[in-house]
Amino acid sequence: MTDINQIATALEGQDYKQAAQLIKQLQQESPENPWVQYYIGRYYELTNNPEKAEKTYKQILHDITNPKIISQARQGIQRIETAEQNRRQLAIETAKNDPSSQEPGLLILEAVSPEDKPAAVQNISRIFNIDAYTTRMQIQSRGWRLYKTGPIAELQIYGQELLNAGIPVFWATLADIQKIQIFRVQHFQSLSSPAVVCKDHLDRLGSIEFNWSEVSQRVEGLLPMFIEVMDYSPHRRTEQFRHKEITQDYAQICDLHIPSRNCILRICDQSYEFQQGIDLTKTSAAISVSANPKNKTSRLKNSRQIPQSTTRINWNHLLEIFDQQLDVTVWSEFTFFAETVLDYTHMLSKIDSHIEVDRKSETPWDPAFQLYSGLAFLRKSGNGE
Repeated sequence: MTDINQIATALEGQDYKQAAQLIKQLQQESPENPWVQYYIGRYYELTNNPEKAEKTYKQILHDITNPKIISQARQGIQRIETAEQNRRQLAIETAKNDPSSQEPGLLILEAVSPEDKPAAVQNISRIFNIDAYTTRMQIQSRGWRLYKTGPIAELQIYGQELLNAGIPVFWATLADIQKIQIFRVQHFQSLSSPAVVCKDHLDRLGSIEFNWSEVSQRVEGLLPMFIEVMDYSPHRRTEQFRHKEITQDYAQICDLHIPSRNCILRICDQSYEFQQGIDLTKTSAAISVSANPKNKTSRLKNSRQIPQSTTRINWNHLLEIFDQQLDVTVWSEFTFFAETVLDYTHMLSKIDSHIEVDRKSETPWDPAFQLYSGLAFLRKSGNGE
């Protein structure tokens, strides 16, 4: 009969080949022996397979009632977690020797499906050493979450661990986002050979010609337009009136990403010159008819019935043109991301939004969109990991 002490002695003497043989023999001789599972976990731990070891120890806590074995399994889990934290800290300290590793960065957690959420909660809690309840509240089923900020070297290490655990994340530096050129489109001059009149970051007016095939993706969002009102509350003992901002409307914004030129063409309904350049109404109708000739009568009839002078109608025509000309990914979950980033006011204050919206005061929503679009740009081009 295989003796438990023989297995322990072999493991302590680092004779792992002998230990593996003894464990296998014990499994065959006494499959119900509760120590078998523990020494399997211990074998994995000592042969640098911490994931399997931790899984085995946790299974012991679920299946076995022997107090001594449970205690040993808990100690094993603690050893693995401590070793993992030490390895991570050593990697971070080593990375600090490179000055570029200290660049401010962001770690972005992508949406997690409901069926993957339990495993994600467990792994994120383990990697960041936080409780499961907090982790569960931070995981989104839609959109991105700004999960952590800090030196990019540290975020890369955490990010790689999360990716290895099957959790969708990516990371980027603020410096890389700021390197992307933003051109604010004033109007389209032509569509067949696309050309736009636009402004650069110095407000210099010029034009850019490009091909639709150069556009890799679109990013769309809604920016709240605020109005100040007087708020009255009979429950306040002192000042019964106070100023309060409420959302009056939304500015619509759309970015066209051109990675080959490291630039974004930014179009906003508040600054686009709808009376200049191409006639969006006629162009949109022509494209629609060309795409589906059967709809010619109904589309033209509807276009005569709807007032075409409003910004919203013209904006919708512009998006219809993009739908016809571009077969690319459209990122449109900006609001979900913004809700996770608006409290980072100090960071957002350092980001130039490149957005022309008439506001009485600055709002973090504008740089939040610049951040969202920039992250999408880097993620697509492969620089976000």
